[in-house]
Amino acid sequence: MNSYRIAVLPGDGTGPEVVAEGIKVLEAAATKFEFELALTEYDYGGDRYLSTGEVLPAGAVEDLGTYDAIFLGAIGHPGVKPGILEKGILLALRFALDQYINLRPVKLYPGVETPLKGKGPEEIDYVVVRENTGGLYTGTGGFSMKGTAHEVAVQSMVYNRFQVERCLRYAFDTARRRHSASDPWRGLSKKDLAEGKTAQLTLCGKTNVLTYVYDLWERTFYEIAEEYPEVKTDYCHVDATCMWMVKNPEWFDVIVTGNMFGDIITDLGAMTQGGMGIAAGGNINPDGVSMFEPIGGGAKVYGAGSDQSPSRHLRRRDDVGRTRRIPGGPGRRSRRGVCDRQQTRVACRPANGLFHLGSRGPGGRSFGTVGPCRSVCSPA
Repeated sequence: MNSYRIAVLPGDGTGPEVVAEGIKVLEAAATKFEFELALTEYDYGGDRYLSTGEVLPAGAVEDLGTYDAIFLGAIGHPGVKPGILEKGILLALRFALDQYINLRPVKLYPGVETPLKGKGPEEIDYVVVRENTGGLYTGTGGFSMKGTAHEVAVQSMVYNRFQVERCLRYAFDTARRRHSASDPWRGLSKKDLAEGKTAQLTLCGKTNVLTYVYDLWERTFYEIAEEYPEVKTDYCHVDATCMWMVKNPEWFDVIVTGNMFGDIITDLGAMTQGGMGIAAGGNINPDGVSMFEPIGGGAKVYGAGSDQSPSRHLRRRDDVGRTRRIPGGPGRRSRRGVCDRQQTRVACRPANGLFHLGSRGPGGRSFGTVGPCRSVCSPA
């Protein structure tokens, strides 16, 4: 009989409540599928910090790294300055355990209400793959002349090719696993199907403003795409992505993006699937220890007896066995094949304040007069 050692971190706010319910489901699953659980609880969180002044004790990361998985409730305490617990526990574990993927499904279940008119479970069913250990969240930056009238604050978005490539490969593998030739993604056109496409991966970025970091993401994206001929590729600026997540969520299958954009758009996605209280996420190291958590934090305004749902944990209960990395070969160069707004200005004049003449949404859907621009061109 298989046995799994799980480190349990109930944390703050509503965390202990949802973790308690999640453990009931884990135990029921263990009985049904005949495996053993060894659960060890840790008191890391706001209360411990306030009583000891210590966020994580010495050796905590090494200790947690010996488990098969980590089951986290929530981090964030009303008595602790924002950033101390989040950086000292959540980010510290993500970075130290190299949990470089944040996997956040956006799925509306039958019977759950959504604020999107006319949309249901068939339209709201996609996955966001967020890079989890780079970008703005690494804390690269600092202050100069702090506290003066000339104070300067710098926080840098830094990515290297290695970080970008491994995230993109995970996203392509995710798209490949979600569908097959016998069960292709519902959003593909007849032309796509005839070309052998089975899935779609959308890169969410901001290439028209963040011209260094997302140039790296974009070039790497299309190079790796050559190795996945069955996956249709698409690109959307992050602001356009937000529009389509509200207006046409059915246009998405798998979205891949950087750390900050992924953090933001998945909160929006959570609201469309029924609320932050039921949205789940996994911090994934495909070759190591992964940590599973709700994405809504500790819900400090609610606390005990709140409307937070334990289902945001329950949907992650089977993910421990789904995080194995599928290796891929080196990327190959390919043409960019996306809108270059600087070269198509005549086709990108504002229309009705929302879209641009000649612009196209995800999958090449056009709005206004079709011009040479393949993707949505939105203002900075």
